[in-house]
Amino acid sequence: MPTAADPPTLRPYQREALEEVAARWDAGHRRTWIVLPPGAGKTLVGLEAARRLGRRTVVLVPNTAIQGQWIRAWDSLRPEGDDRTAGTDRDLSHHTTVLTYQTLAVFDPDAETDEEGGGRGPVRDRLHPNGRALVGALHDAGPLTVLLDECHHLLQVWGRLLAEVLDDLPDARVVGLTGTPATDLTAAERALVDRLFGAPVTGASIPALVRDGYLAPFAELAYLTEPTPTELAYLKDQGERFSRMCGELLTPGFATTDLLPWIDARFVHRDTAEGGRLPWSRVAAAEPALSDAVLRLHHAGLCALPEGARPSEEHRRPPTAADWIALVDDYAKRCLPPDTGSERDREARERLRAALPAIGHHLTRNGVRRGVSPVDRVLARSDSKAHATAEILAAEHTALGERLRALVLCDHERASSRPPAALRGILDADAGSARLQLATLAGDPRTGPLDPVLLTGRTVAMAPGTAVLFLEHVRAELPGTDLAAVDRPDGLCDIEGPWSPRVRVAAVTRFFEAGGSRALVGTRALLGEGWDARGVNTVVDLTTATTPTAVVQSRGRALRLDPAWPDKTAHTWTVVCVSGDHPRGDADWDRFVRKHQGYLGADADGEVMSGVAHIDPSLSPYAPPDDPDGLNRRMLARVGRRDLTRGRWRVGEPYEDSLLPTLRVRRPHTAGPRGEDLALPHPPRLLPAPRGVSGHGPPPRRIPAAAVVAAVLAVLLAAAALLSPWTLPAAVAAAALVPVAVRVRGAARLRHARSVLAGADAPDDVLRHACAVADALRGIGRSETGARGVRVHVDTDGVYRFTLPDAADDFAAALEELVGPVVGEPSHLVPRPLPPAVTDENACALLAGAPPENPVVYHVVPSLFGRGRARLRAFTRAWGRWIAPTEPVPTATGTGPALLAAHYGAHPLEDTSTARRLTWS
Repeated sequence: MPTAADPPTLRPYQREALEEVAARWDAGHRRTWIVLPPGAGKTLVGLEAARRLGRRTVVLVPNTAIQGQWIRAWDSLRPEGDDRTAGTDRDLSHHTTVLTYQTLAVFDPDAETDEEGGGRGPVRDRLHPNGRALVGALHDAGPLTVLLDECHHLLQVWGRLLAEVLDDLPDARVVGLTGTPATDLTAAERALVDRLFGAPVTGASIPALVRDGYLAPFAELAYLTEPTPTELAYLKDQGERFSRMCGELLTPGFATTDLLPWIDARFVHRDTAEGGRLPWSRVAAAEPALSDAVLRLHHAGLCALPEGARPSEEHRRPPTAADWIALVDDYAKRCLPPDTGSERDREARERLRAALPAIGHHLTRNGVRRGVSPVDRVLARSDSKAHATAEILAAEHTALGERLRALVLCDHERASSRPPAALRGILDADAGSARLQLATLAGDPRTGPLDPVLLTGRTVAMAPGTAVLFLEHVRAELPGTDLAAVDRPDGLCDIEGPWSPRVRVAAVTRFFEAGGSRALVGTRALLGEGWDARGVNTVVDLTTATTPTAVVQSRGRALRLDPAWPDKTAHTWTVVCVSGDHPRGDADWDRFVRKHQGYLGADADGEVMSGVAHIDPSLSPYAPPDDPDGLNRRMLARVGRRDLTRGRWRVGEPYEDSLLPTLRVRRPHTAGPRGEDLALPHPPRLLPAPRGVSGHGPPPRRIPAAAVVAAVLAVLLAAAALLSPWTLPAAVAAAALVPVAVRVRGAARLRHARSVLAGADAPDDVLRHACAVADALRGIGRSETGARGVRVHVDTDGVYRFTLPDAADDFAAALEELVGPVVGEPSHLVPRPLPPAVTDENACALLAGAPPENPVVYHVVPSLFGRGRARLRAFTRAWGRWIAPTEPVPTATGTGPALLAAHYGAHPLEDTSTARRLTWS
């Protein structure tokens, strides 16, 4: 291992992390944890932290693949002549010992519970003797450095064990290493992590490391499939059963109390016993799933909009299966109690009970309960996904040729249990397995030449031809290793012999990196976390895991730099199966959306943002696209344009490494350029007022030059006429010019009035609304920059993207309320007069000082500004500067209630939709 005088070469962010760790030690702390993205060199940082402490070191890792990598990393960093060794022996005889977490957490099943089924005291008392021996060795080893790799695993059972063990090692220095930020943990998980480590040392983000050139630029891509015909027939049959149930629910006379009248009474009118109306905000807070379902029911035209409700982007879609389940659950409990009611009610309950299993739910005495959904299983494990993977790898091979190194991640090697009886004959017993995926790739003439290999914790398998190449490779690298290819009924070969999992993983990895195989199929448990191969440039994600940890880790496999390809650009594909023939046909899409909720990627305009929109601007988190074939064509077209992806990441350009809430605003017609930042407008000089126009001066009173000349000549000639009769005709001619001058002056005044009207006839520009919100935030001390700090970008698809960096959360929320429909329970409405028409009639009325009233639309005053007089004044000033010189109207007094009722649900900016996202900069 390097000495203090011979440290390894560190990147700047690695040095910063180690300096912060040293400061923790100096401050008296004994534990800390470091958050760095996959591929950022956590192993190097951990080893360097241990080197600086100079103690005997124990490293705990999740699996044998990572275990071998730690030992190889230690050996590569150890200088020549250093005889300190690294090993995997439990007796801690090596200077650095690398063990798996499972080595420590070997529980004795017979000691799990007492006679009553409860726990038997501290976790460490329930260890198997081998586990207790290891705990004893840790205790007797003296001062230790303990490195906990991928320490998010400590949130599982053995996290509590380690908490107890580490409490008994007061002299130990503990360093956790993970790629999962603390912000992604639950409250219970954070409590355990705080107990183990304290505050995290957070390094640079994935986008920052890509921008700095330390990780490969990447693109997130999606490929949509439909179920196979057999699967589709099953889904269609199940969907029809559920659709019939929904149709019966909506039929008058279904039960004593029908569904829609019950919804109207419970949610739309919701009168309390005291005669008042329960505020919608309280309903939404207490029953969010039900309130969301009702708003989507309203969108479908099945119920009125509840007073005070404010539909958002997620509610502008038809009711989902989950919505129907939430409604049926509440309806059955309140209106169809078991063993009571009329015969009609009992029959209605039985019809619901018979239909719900079609979507994986059951009606019990205590309400609707979710069970194992056959539909979800069909979509998650559809045979179409295996063939889609072959399509993707064929396209990637065409683009990359011999350079392709693809990793295909599955949930499991083989199915651990038979499919439910209802799915036998619909799904293969091993549907969705890594083994079946290997068979598909090996049997496809386009991907068979890639020599695909299966690598799991217990199996190495491949086609017979590939097995010959692999055995030659292993015998050359590991002379004396006795391996053999064993034929299997599926036409594949298993490689068997006396080799440990650690040796097996290393051998297959080297074969893959050398190009012996260009497609490696494995499980997320082994290859989706910690396992590293620099050459991986394509990942196909077939897993169902949606946790932030699983998403970050699986995508991190392709982000490491490849010395053999300096311009490496990675692709991560997610294969999604969707069906419109079942109400839960979007279940796999919902999983796909959850995977990308917090994951950042570069979109078509080079903006780094979270959510599915960075994959393709047409994608919505709330429903699959209408044209999946078009999406697939666009995705496959990007395979050969990795240069575009690299350009979108703008490698080498400066950044702030911050996440900002951003409001996306879609208008029916976007004026001006697209795909670039917009310059902000200046405050308008002319604004529509309740009557006429505000901000203009009086019409011109100056007499035009022709009239002045004519008048002067007339006076001079009149005077001359008194002296000479010969000048009288000229004086008469000059005097005739005076009416002409008057008419010229009147026309000039009319032109000026028309120009005033035209100047106030600006479009209902959302940019000015954004500036008004920003200046209002500055007026209440929430922003230092105000309007001059607003950033506006127009995407290539015409969507505006707004953010205000120094008050991003407040700005996005307030602007969404201001430009959205009049809904919710606003404290004030603010009128926005529409500009008067540019006509001679209106121009004359303006000149006469009696302009007509202008039409008015009303906006919700954002709730942030409706609380307190000072805030309302700040908003009114900003509104008067950018939009109109009008005063907000309180909705609780005077004409306010009637005004709110009259305009409720109206869109002040027609056909405008909004969505909030996180954007990195």
